[in-house]
Amino acid sequence: MKSQPISALLQTGKPIKSLEFFPPKTEDDSRRLFLAASRLKAFAPDFVSVTYGAGGSTRHFTQEITARLQKELEWLMMPHLTCVSSTRDELHEIIQGFYDEGFRNIMTLRGDPPKGSTEFVATQDGFRYASDLVGFIRENFPDICMGVAGYPEKHPEAPSMEEDLKNLTYKVDQGGDFITTQLFYDNQLYFDYVDRLSESGVTIPVLPGILPILSLAQVQRFGTALPEALSEKLEAAGDDKAAQRQIGVEWATDQIAELIDRGAPGVHLYIMNMSKSALGILEQLQARGYFLD
Repeated sequence: MKSQPISALLQTGKPIKSLEFFPPKTEDDSRRLFLAASRLKAFAPDFVSVTYGAGGSTRHFTQEITARLQKELEWLMMPHLTCVSSTRDELHEIIQGFYDEGFRNIMTLRGDPPKGSTEFVATQDGFRYASDLVGFIRENFPDICMGVAGYPEKHPEAPSMEEDLKNLTYKVDQGGDFITTQLFYDNQLYFDYVDRLSESGVTIPVLPGILPILSLAQVQRFGTALPEALSEKLEAAGDDKAAQRQIGVEWATDQIAELIDRGAPGVHLYIMNMSKSALGILEQLQARGYFLD
C-alpha cells in the first residue's frame, strides 16, 4: 500500500511532529532503536525518517529499518537518500525499491563525503548536488514527495548565506516539496531564515529540526551557535549529565512551543535513537496543550 505524501499533512495547517532515527550497525543497536521506537509510539508521530549513514554506508539498513518501522509500528516513513557512491542507475534501482515497498516520501540529500575524505567527489555517472537528485526523482517518480535540507546558520561549504539561499531556491525549483532544517538553538535564526527564503520566492513549508542537548560537549562538537542563556545553564550544570540533559529537554520544549506559536508547521526531532529526552519533551508539550490530537 502506498504511503500518504507528507506534503498533504503539511497542507492541513495542523502542527505536525516527526522523529528521525539512524540505521543500527549491530544487533544491540537494533534492539535499542526498536525499544526507543516502541516507547515513542504512544505519541503517534505524523511521520518518521531514517537516515542514510555517512558515505552511504548503511544503504541497505535504511531500507530494511524503514520497512520494519512501517510494518511493525504502522508509522508513515520517509527514508533518506544521498548521492554518495552511487551512479544514476544505482540510484534509480534504490528509489524503485522504495517505490515498490509503497514509500512515497524521500528525504533527498547530497550526503557527506565518505569517511577519510574532506571533499565531496561525485561518483562517475552520479550526481554532484542534491538538486540533481531532486530533479532526477521528480522526472522519474513524479508522485514522490521530497524533503530537502535547509541550514539556518548556512551550509558549512557555502561561501555566503546569499549563495546558500540561491542553491536552496534552485533545489526547491527542481521539485522539493518541503524543507527540514538542520538543528539550531536560537529560534530567531529560524524566523530570519524563513523570512529570507520568502523574500527569495520560496514558500514551501520549512519544518524546524530540533536536537535535544545531552551535554555541553556534544553541542560544541556540532559548532552550532548557543544563546548565552543556554550556555550559562549548561556551564552551571558542570559534569552533571542528568542535569545537562534536563536543561536540554526544557530548552527544546520552550523552543518548540515558541516555534509553533509563531507559525512553524511543526517540529522534526533528531532523537539519536534514544527516547528519554524525546519523551520528556513530548510529555511537557502535551501538558502545555500542544499535539493533543
